[in-house]
Amino acid sequence: MVGCILTGHGIFAEGVGAALEMVGGPQQDFAVVTFLEEEAGEYPAKISGAIADMAEKCGEVVVFCDLMGGTPFNQSMMAGATIPGVRVVTGVNLPMLLECMSLRTDATTAEELVQTAVEIGQMGIAAPVLETAADDEPEDGDGI
Repeated sequence: MVGCILTGHGIFAEGVGAALEMVGGPQQDFAVVTFLEEEAGEYPAKISGAIADMAEKCGEVVVFCDLMGGTPFNQSMMAGATIPGVRVVTGVNLPMLLECMSLRTDATTAEELVQTAVEIGQMGIAAPVLETAADDEPEDGDGI
């Protein structure tokens, strides 16, 4: 099974990880790595260690990050460049994680998870138009 790591600024990863567990249940081979401002100096070793441990255990790893260009993304990319079988996805959202976690099997590859993450992540973004009660009233206004 492909190992998965969720990381991001502040407690973002903890919150999204908790939401994932609430909706999708406990996840196997899944880790949350926080990036707190007061721990910035230790973060590179923290994320690279988590990626290396997961890669050793699972062979392949997908790291889900909150923001392209931020420290969690940059450090994940640097660690992934030195550890075989690592892919990084940015712009993580809950629909993306739910779908990816539900698809993981022993036959799933990191590349397949990345493709799914991008597709479902984009589908999970929407701005539906809400209709107000006034929109439901008849045109003549008499209510009959």
